[in-house]
Amino acid sequence: MIVAAVLFFVFGMALLVKGADYFVKGGGGLAARYGVSSATIGFTVIAFGTSLPEFVVSVNAIISGNSDVALGNVLGSNIANIALVLALCAIISPAMFMSGPSGKGRVENETILMIAATVFFALLAVTGELTRLSGILMLAGFCVVLYITWKKLGTEPVERIEVHGKMDWVLTAGGLVAVIIGSQLVLDGAITIAEAFGIPEFVIGMTIVAFGTSLPELATSLVAILRGDLGISAGNLMGSNIFNLLLVLGTGAIIRPIPIPAYTDVIIVLLFSLAVIPIVKGKPHVIRAWASFLVVAYFAYVIALYVMY
Repeated sequence: MIVAAVLFFVFGMALLVKGADYFVKGGGGLAARYGVSSATIGFTVIAFGTSLPEFVVSVNAIISGNSDVALGNVLGSNIANIALVLALCAIISPAMFMSGPSGKGRVENETILMIAATVFFALLAVTGELTRLSGILMLAGFCVVLYITWKKLGTEPVERIEVHGKMDWVLTAGGLVAVIIGSQLVLDGAITIAEAFGIPEFVIGMTIVAFGTSLPELATSLVAILRGDLGISAGNLMGSNIFNLLLVLGTGAIIRPIPIPAYTDVIIVLLFSLAVIPIVKGKPHVIRAWASFLVVAYFAYVIALYVMY
């Protein structure tokens, strides 16, 4: 049974990652085909596409009554995005934070928005539960962030979006179906594994599920670095964290109130978010050293989760 659960989890994760990739390609192509600006596509279809695994897995978990998996998935994904994905990118290429106005300036702006979103979430979570009112406020906050970013994107150069003709419909629909099926397989596999080993669902969500759903961010960021799109990969991660907290948890809380098992984990997410500042503002040698520390801190935190729970 454990072997089957692991296989379902791995196969589901593969569907999630590949499905999100196809959704981004197809959705971007459709939007470009019907005259939507590439700046708008970048912040909506592409940014949402990299957060699509977290969104579908978390909402699916909440509907199924597994809110601990949903909350753990979002908080764990945000930590992984910063202390693993962003840190690894910074170690490989500190220059991604040292570029000009369209790079470093944009990263700093999105870092401020991400920290603000995290603080807002932490304030709402202090009551020990994300209520439906909290969900409404989070979605309202997300709309504010969307508007602010949209205004700034209007003055920035953006890359051309590739159009695939009629295949865009197939890519979009197929990608979405793959993500939905994959999310159910991941959820079922994670819960079975948690029950078999006596691990709390929240911990499974914070670690295994969170790491898996962060794979699109990791792939997107590394590809951006290899292509020389400095600053874009970092901006993608900041945007993904905002999507996760405000859109994913906001939607989930409206569907069903989400209990907060331990406020300590909320504080840790906030601390990891603040830990981005030395990377964004530092010199190359400081960036690499601090990023290396964050990677070590990430694995130490994961180990501590299993020990404590």
